[in-house]
Amino acid sequence: MNRALQDHELRPLFYPRSIAVIGASRQRGKIGYEIVRNLLDFGFQGKVFPVNPTADVVHSIKAYPTVLDVPDPVDLAVIVVPKEQVLAVVDQCGRKGVQGLVVITAGFRETGPEGAERERQLVQRVRQYGMRMIGPNCMGIINTDPSVSMNATFAYERPLPGSMGFISQSGALGAAILSLSRHLNLGFSMFASIGNKANVSSNDLLEYWDQDERTKVILLYLEDFGNPRRFTEIARRVMRRKPVIAVKSGRTLAGSRAALSHTGSVAGTDMAVDALLEQCGVIRALSIGDMFDMAMAFVSQPLPRGPRVAILTNAGGPGILAADACVSLGLTMAELSAPTKAALRSLLPREASVENPVDMIASATTEMYGRAMRVLLEAETVDSLMVVNVPPIMQDPFQVAVEISQIAQAYDKPVVGCFMGVEAIFRELQRREVELIPLYPFPESAARALWGLTRYAELRGRPERALLPAIRADVVGAEAILEAAWQAGRTVLAPAEAQAVLSCYGIAFPPGRTAQGLEAVVLACREVGYPVVLKMVAPGLIHKSDVGGVIVDVRNDGEAVDAYMELVRRAERAGLALEGVYVQAMARGVEVILGVATDPMFGHVLMFGLGGIYTEVLRDVAFRVLPVYLDDIREMIRSIRTYPILTGVRGGRPVDLVALEDALVRLARLVTDFPGIREVEINPFLVGSVGEPSWAVDARLILGNAPRVVVGKPLEPEMTMA
Repeated sequence: MNRALQDHELRPLFYPRSIAVIGASRQRGKIGYEIVRNLLDFGFQGKVFPVNPTADVVHSIKAYPTVLDVPDPVDLAVIVVPKEQVLAVVDQCGRKGVQGLVVITAGFRETGPEGAERERQLVQRVRQYGMRMIGPNCMGIINTDPSVSMNATFAYERPLPGSMGFISQSGALGAAILSLSRHLNLGFSMFASIGNKANVSSNDLLEYWDQDERTKVILLYLEDFGNPRRFTEIARRVMRRKPVIAVKSGRTLAGSRAALSHTGSVAGTDMAVDALLEQCGVIRALSIGDMFDMAMAFVSQPLPRGPRVAILTNAGGPGILAADACVSLGLTMAELSAPTKAALRSLLPREASVENPVDMIASATTEMYGRAMRVLLEAETVDSLMVVNVPPIMQDPFQVAVEISQIAQAYDKPVVGCFMGVEAIFRELQRREVELIPLYPFPESAARALWGLTRYAELRGRPERALLPAIRADVVGAEAILEAAWQAGRTVLAPAEAQAVLSCYGIAFPPGRTAQGLEAVVLACREVGYPVVLKMVAPGLIHKSDVGGVIVDVRNDGEAVDAYMELVRRAERAGLALEGVYVQAMARGVEVILGVATDPMFGHVLMFGLGGIYTEVLRDVAFRVLPVYLDDIREMIRSIRTYPILTGVRGGRPVDLVALEDALVRLARLVTDFPGIREVEINPFLVGSVGEPSWAVDARLILGNAPRVVVGKPLEPEMTMA
């Protein structure tokens, strides 16, 4: 154990010299029985003290009525008593001087208000005595370090030692994970089932394991983030040293509120989770199986220098499947140079294909695999390699696996294997006592593992984050508009009010004005200057395009009259009381959408994507959880599928990306200053070409709570206002 861990406040939990199991049982199958058995069977290097008021001996070890009766000091207490007794036991542990607790007992916050109050009292006592606690409602903890060899869980499977740290909020899932990892021959450095995480959280463990030299990869199963901002800060720091892979349950937003804007309807908790993990540099796994697919590669393979993958196969169909899987994940098929193809041609049968995927055909021997691998791994255009094998009757797949694994060790490039066919063969390969490269039964799993390695290499290679630039804003003016709307009981601001608030923060709109009646509308069109756009203004009208409430490119008085009369007819058909028409100068540019939604877990979420009326249909949008860095905004812009449109495709002119970044910075600052804003949407925002203006054309702003301004107390990362 390094010095940092020796002095860490979590040391008594993972490096105890003595453990008391309070609630130890003599009855096989009881949790108190299994925990003592696991401690002994795993070879715990310290003292074990069973505590049971009705037994003299448990597992042939002297038992004590209470922890206070134990004659020696106790570092860690594992509590397995009924929920009604937990608080009294914690008091005894505090008086004894116990430093760490693992509360296995359930019946706390997860059961309702009564349990929540019991948990509140539990946490209060833990803090009172200066202890740290895992749980309650958990499965326990493991540390495979030979100096401690602690398995303080009631899991059936014996954990393997290794380099993975695993945090699970689910005890039952934790048991399944231990079983799966043993099947895959993957070992843990430490394991923690944290349950309700009432005291020690996943954030605490991330910080702790960041300093642990034995832990090379950190795996998370999360049901909630607890403190998302602290998670963001810690994870951003940890991922610079070691990969963090997370499975977050709850991918759907059940019971979501109705959203008034496009932004709110597209945004959801799972979108926010993706955004948060992306910002932190955490790799999100789609499932537990997906997590372990990637973990197998992370614990044994180097990181690739780029996304270029070569595929070596003895069957054409699986090679094509592998290529499809790689490309669909954003990896690229390596372009093989002429010398590389010539070298492969000299090694392989005439019928073989030396294009990527390289198909050696079914007659490929173990030696062929080895020679072709060397050629591909020595190619400058290849960053990683997938080896696919469909075992024919005359070939021993184990010998192929050994050959490719030995060759892979000589190169600083990741290599994964896909061995398709009979499941029994795959299981036998996993059981052999030989160090092999990661082997997968399907090409999609192997491709996902390579993607994980590649994505982490990209994330870790990102430069240090740049703070948002300073902006000038009329905060007082914006506050006056928002406060007036709030005092009037209006949460949905009128279009002119929303425009005025955004203008206070330097987001420009084309010239325009609201007019009532035909003559006033025609006069407004002349004053604004043709060509113009006419937009309905009516109470409760949110999406004007749904009722045909926008008429564009009106070029003269005659067209203005016709457009106005048409808007009147459309309002009548929609049952709307037309209050007026907003006349706005016609602007041009590429339509995008800028927005902010409020996520129930994470707070404000910034959105960017392709704009116009098809936002909800195409859903080509990206999100970032506030607060953000300037690099987050830049990455968000570049991450949408239609980003090439912004750079100028098919002879088009590239847009002014600096102006786009600036608008997103200003929008982020607005909702940071006014946390009571629930949703903002600028749709469309017309991004002009370089040297041309960019305009916010239409805007909606929706209030939630009172719009308290918090200028002078910016959230980290700092967004200073000049």
